Amino acid sequence: MANVPNPHQEEELDLREELQKYLRRWPLFAIGVAVCLAGAFVYLRYATPTYNSLATIIIKDEKKGGGMASELAAFADMGMFSGMGTNSIENEIGILRSKRLMTNVVKELHLHVRYFQEGVIRTPELFEDRPFNVQLLAFDTERFLKIYEEDDPEPLFFEILSDSTYVVKTEDGEFRKKMNFGEAFTLPYAEISVTPNFNSVEEIESSLKKGQIKVTFSTVDAMAAAYRQKLQVNLTDKNSSLIELSLEDQSPSKARTLLDQLIYQYNREAIEDKNLVSLNTANFIEDRLAIITEELDSVETGKEQFKKENKLTNIEAESELFIENVSDFRNRQLEVETQLELANTMIDYLKEDDGLLPSNLGFKEEGVVEIIQSYNQLVLERDRILAGSTERNPVIVNLNNQIAQIRANVLQSLKNLRTSLQIARNDLNAQEAKIDAQIATVPSKEKEFRNIERQQNIKEALYLFLLQKREETSLSLAVTAPKAKIVDAAYSTNEPISPKPKIILLAALILGLLIPFLYIYLKQLLNNKIQSRADIEEVTTEIPIVGEIPSIGKKDSEMVLENDRSVLGESFRILHTNLQYLLAGAADKDGGNSICVTSTVKGEGKTFVAYNFALTLANTGKKVLIVGADLRNPQLQRYETDARQYQGVSDYLVNNDLELKDLINKSAFHPNLDMLPSGTIPPNPSELWRGKKTPELFAELESMYDYVVVDTAPSLLVTDTFLINHYADLTLYVSRAGYTEKKLIQFAVDSRNDGKLKNVSFVLNDVKTANFGYGNKYGYAYGEEQISFWDKIKDKAAFW
Repeated sequence: MANVPNPHQEEELDLREELQKYLRRWPLFAIGVAVCLAGAFVYLRYATPTYNSLATIIIKDEKKGGGMASELAAFADMGMFSGMGTNSIENEIGILRSKRLMTNVVKELHLHVRYFQEGVIRTPELFEDRPFNVQLLAFDTERFLKIYEEDDPEPLFFEILSDSTYVVKTEDGEFRKKMNFGEAFTLPYAEISVTPNFNSVEEIESSLKKGQIKVTFSTVDAMAAAYRQKLQVNLTDKNSSLIELSLEDQSPSKARTLLDQLIYQYNREAIEDKNLVSLNTANFIEDRLAIITEELDSVETGKEQFKKENKLTNIEAESELFIENVSDFRNRQLEVETQLELANTMIDYLKEDDGLLPSNLGFKEEGVVEIIQSYNQLVLERDRILAGSTERNPVIVNLNNQIAQIRANVLQSLKNLRTSLQIARNDLNAQEAKIDAQIATVPSKEKEFRNIERQQNIKEALYLFLLQKREETSLSLAVTAPKAKIVDAAYSTNEPISPKPKIILLAALILGLLIPFLYIYLKQLLNNKIQSRADIEEVTTEIPIVGEIPSIGKKDSEMVLENDRSVLGESFRILHTNLQYLLAGAADKDGGNSICVTSTVKGEGKTFVAYNFALTLANTGKKVLIVGADLRNPQLQRYETDARQYQGVSDYLVNNDLELKDLINKSAFHPNLDMLPSGTIPPNPSELWRGKKTPELFAELESMYDYVVVDTAPSLLVTDTFLINHYADLTLYVSRAGYTEKKLIQFAVDSRNDGKLKNVSFVLNDVKTANFGYGNKYGYAYGEEQISFWDKIKDKAAFW
């Protein structure tokens, strides 16, 4: 049973061969890994590390404390708030990310002025340990942006000379000046003063050692925008109000300070918002106190004047019994008058001012108190969101609508309250008229006095009430708590987040392996040249490959010498041995064998192969002749320098008087080798080969020599080779590794199939040692020849 190829075995062989293409170029991988790892170590050594700084805060939930939630409960059923939370955590995150808040932080910390320690490779940023502070006494933002509209802002370089002097200069050296600390100097866009930042001798010495300090300037808006991009504000859990703020920066101290300042600015604005209602209430109370004090003084003065004019001493004692009976009536009348005065005051205030309303003034009507508190809370919410938004924001529009509606409700409620109080007052006045009728016996002076005293009591009660509310408002201002409670103050990670050594080294290792792999893969993918015998066998297996000629180094000999033990000599002996089997059929032929050596195009080494093959045959003791059959571009003179002067083949074909034996010359390389040069270059080589003397030429030469090696012209370019090939017993078709294109192999196959070439066999020239198909790749050589270690490495590995 015939052996059936195993597809799995073929696949394994193909995979092994494919891997071998990469493994034999291992020096490339070693160099790639070494270079990339070295680059990674250099990068890690000199790269400026970046640290992550974190801070955690918790936003206090005001809903749980009643307050606004209870005050708005009456309006929830009316659908006025559409489920909007009064302390939306998303809004708070938006405020923490707002441009306004970050701008305040940059201004407070002067972050638009940056300091760098000038170094040879690294230029780290200085923050807390900077030796001086640059104060911008004046800064023209518009001029700054105009000057550096297209270019980067020009830095300044400072060098401290002593504890009181320094030198400032520009990078181009056009500006250089020695200055004293505290002394101001002017730039095109700013006025600057420099103050020292050291307090001891040690700090002065440390500052002097720092050398040059580079200072860069930027606008507040640009720096705020840069830090807003770097700031991360996230909820730790979607169901909590715990917020984590993080910032990545090369200066961890600056990042921590920025986060702490951001939280401070957030709390400061939140406290200001909370105190806004109390401040407006306090101002309102102060204004009313001034008015009531003046009115109370006027009433008391009138009372005193009335007593003097009417010589009254103790009217109360005279009507004590009556007053005791009507005391309850008077209290109710006093209360109504007080409430009515408050209602009128609030209505007047509401008509004049559309801002926050005074709260907790003592209205007995709970509905009025609640709706005023609801109105104030909505105004605060709108103003706080409007600080980071615009009037067109749907939330602002919704809040404005709600505020307008509640304001109308407040006004209507106060008017209703005033109407009811007026009705109650009229009722009390009617009752008072009845009482007055009952006390008709009381002198008219007492009635007038009682009216004066009643006005005094009303003003007095209102005055005391306002004093109490002023103290309550002052207390609320003093005890306002911050909105954000700091859970974790800003802190930085001990290990830098970038660069990460393990990741960088792993990436360098992968890159070191990937670059050589891609280089080899792309080189093979784009390569259209023959590299080894496998490339020829992919095109055809019908034409045998009888020899592989190795690449010759610059210092190696190109000739096969007698008793040559080199790889080159061994390869030609292998070629000779293989040809013995192909020439076995011509053993009974009379005369010698003609071997035609050709190639597809010029430069594939056919003359090199022909001459060395002839020398190899001569070394076996055979009588060998090499013929220069390339009449167009003779190449034998490369080895036989005198061949240019000799007559040869062309002369014989043209001149019938010439004898072959007179044209043959001895070779200078071996006594058994003769040479028949190409002769004079004719204008019509093809016509000469078609002449009658061509058969005579080969017949006579075969009768004279054991082997006739014919060096012909490239077969793709001219027809000369096809004209003489049928006289040859064997055709050696030379292809050159790394030079001959793969598609040209098909030309040899087609020429053989068409009968243009006879008994074709391939010889692969200039093969790299790593691409040898069989034994030669192991570098076998006998004798005492010494091979260096580097040569052994090159033999076993292909660099390129």
